[in-house]
Amino acid sequence: MLSVIQTPAVTIVRQPATIVLDGQRQTYGPGETIFDEGRPADRIYQLISGALHTSRILRDGRRQIEAFHFAGDVFGLESGQTYRAAAQTLGPAQVRVMPRPALEALASQSGDVARRLLELTTDSLRRCQDHVLMLGRRTACERVAALLLDLAERTGAEALLDVPMTRQDMADYLGLTIETVSRTFTQFQHDGLIALPTTRKVLLRDRAALEAMVD
Repeated sequence: MLSVIQTPAVTIVRQPATIVLDGQRQTYGPGETIFDEGRPADRIYQLISGALHTSRILRDGRRQIEAFHFAGDVFGLESGQTYRAAAQTLGPAQVRVMPRPALEALASQSGDVARRLLELTTDSLRRCQDHVLMLGRRTACERVAALLLDLAERTGAEALLDVPMTRQDMADYLGLTIETVSRTFTQFQHDGLIALPTTRKVLLRDRAALEAMVD
């Protein structure tokens, strides 16, 4: 049975476990910045629709994408007073915005809200750890396969993926060059692992083989 707990500004749905922020809705176009690295982290966001990435600019000007976010994801949770990364949309997107002090006050009053925020933080940490492992130990083919499988899992796609990010976005997330990412896609297509109906769609033709590649 579906169990729902409501507070004045947050709804927690137990099955599946999720949290819904009740904040002001804002709409963004493709490539728009929601917040910049180093700005005061005074708001918490939840993606209603669309996709985005969080990234940092290195001293030499290179970009490192830290994470991709999809509908339902909460982002902008920080332990410090400023955002450690910038958030930018990958296409048209809509978000909910909630003042950070309001959410912190709710968490101090409601154990359910506090526990769900801890789960969100823990899940984010797990993804960061997986990302570090990917960058440090996996080959280019393994990295691209892992990204495709993660995209399928997080969007609920069975075989045909809508890919919101560009090849350059993938390269900046995977720690590869755009040429390497493109060659890997071509190799996967040649080997019958995927098909590419368009540049923004990927058909997983042999998901089991991709999974075996990253296990």
